[in-house]
Amino acid sequence: MKVKVIPVLEDNYMYLVIEELTREAVAVDVAVPKRLLEIVGREGVSLTAVLTTHHHWDHARGNPELARLRPGLAVLGADERIFSLTRRLAHGEELRFGAIHVRCLLTPGHTSGHMSYFLWEDDCPDPPALFSGDALSVAGCGSCLEGSAQQMYQSLAELGTLPPETKVFCGHEHTLSNLEFAQKVEPCNDHKRDEDDMPTVPSTLGEERLYNPFLRVAEEPVRKFTGKAVPADVLEALCKERARFEQAGEPRQPQARALLALQWGLLSAAPHE
Repeated sequence: MKVKVIPVLEDNYMYLVIEELTREAVAVDVAVPKRLLEIVGREGVSLTAVLTTHHHWDHARGNPELARLRPGLAVLGADERIFSLTRRLAHGEELRFGAIHVRCLLTPGHTSGHMSYFLWEDDCPDPPALFSGDALSVAGCGSCLEGSAQQMYQSLAELGTLPPETKVFCGHEHTLSNLEFAQKVEPCNDHKRDEDDMPTVPSTLGEERLYNPFLRVAEEPVRKFTGKAVPADVLEALCKERARFEQAGEPRQPQARALLALQWGLLSAAPHE
């Protein structure tokens, strides 16, 4: 299983997942269809389906044009509001694309019909992959727009039970700001990204459990920061604090953000000449 990470729009990611034996491919969250089809052609694969995590414009805007350009293409998701949806998926449903298994995990909170996708191949040394859309991001999670804090907590808790080696492919590049907030929540947390971990996507679930405060709501420092004890209440307080953090704080200067990225292992130091 090969995953092509495709940055689009301002800070979105869409993905092309390739089954390398059959050369069958599945796209996730198509925002710019022509860019996707360029890569499909370059890779020499057959695009058979689109998996959409949720109905928001920046994750589903490309579905109608892609469906027009590729008649008969399956457009799958859990929300009837998804553009050009051909079949609505159910929680726990499993799909198969060549050797690739897909388990559909309904993860409401960001939207009521948000679906995350867990992919793996049997008897394969490669780790499984989670396409989490806006449910879970590197060191953060999406805003709780349509669900309750309890729903979002349950969604994140379910994702947190997946194998620690699972690679997390999220919907946005918000890593630096997420890490700034995580540092505020747990200033004494020494867990960081590996120094040779150049791209911010993917992370792994094992890493997320170490430094993502939204997966650490049962940890004493996070509970102390929020002043809450019940996990869903801790999560709700974290979301509110993050919103205030993003709105009230002055943006860091580029040099300060670059230093933070270097400290967290997202950039490597320049080689000495």
